[in-house]
Amino acid sequence: MKTLSFILMLLTPLMFIFGQVDQPKTPAHEFVGAKTCFMCHHTDKQGKQFDIWQHSKHAHAYELLKTDEANKIAKERGFDKPAIEVDSCLQCHASGYNVDAKFLGPKFQVADGVQCETCHGPGGDYKSLSVMKNKDEAVKKGLVFYADPKQLCVKCHNSNSPTKKIFDFEKYWAQIKHQIPKK
Repeated sequence: MKTLSFILMLLTPLMFIFGQVDQPKTPAHEFVGAKTCFMCHHTDKQGKQFDIWQHSKHAHAYELLKTDEANKIAKERGFDKPAIEVDSCLQCHASGYNVDAKFLGPKFQVADGVQCETCHGPGGDYKSLSVMKNKDEAVKKGLVFYADPKQLCVKCHNSNSPTKKIFDFEKYWAQIKHQIPKK
C-alpha cells in the first residue's frame, strides 16, 4: 500500500497538469460555499476555522489571477487569454470554476478562491449541524478528510507550478491547520 501511495504522490502533479485530477463538472454533491461554512466554523469551540481560512492566501488565490504577474505567466505558458480564464490556472486557484451552475448553491462564489470545499468536498449534503455531529454520517454525505493532508496539497504546490518551486509542507501546514480544539 505504501508503494501505491508513493506512486500516486509522484503521478498526481503530472495528472493534475494534464487535467486528470481536475474537479468534475458534475459533482456528487452541491457546492455551498465558504459563507455557508462560516455559520458554525467561526466560533472558538470550532477553533475559528473560518477565520484561519479567511486570513490565508487560499482565500485570496482567485484574486491573484487578476494580476499583471499572473497574466504574464499565462502568456509565457502559451495562453492567449487572461490567467483568470485559464483552466490550468483556475484548477489551483478556485473551487467549482468548471462545475455546472445547477451544482452551485446561492452562497457559492468562485471568487472565494481555494475554499473549504476545495479540500473537504462539496458540502451540500453534509452541511447541516445534525449531519456534522456524526462524523461517519458526514463522510457518507461527502465530507472529505485526509490521513496525510500533504497528499492533497502537492496537487497544486509542486514543481510544476510556475510560482512555487519549493514547498515546505510543515511550515505552510502550521499556518493553515484548523483542527477543532480538544476539550
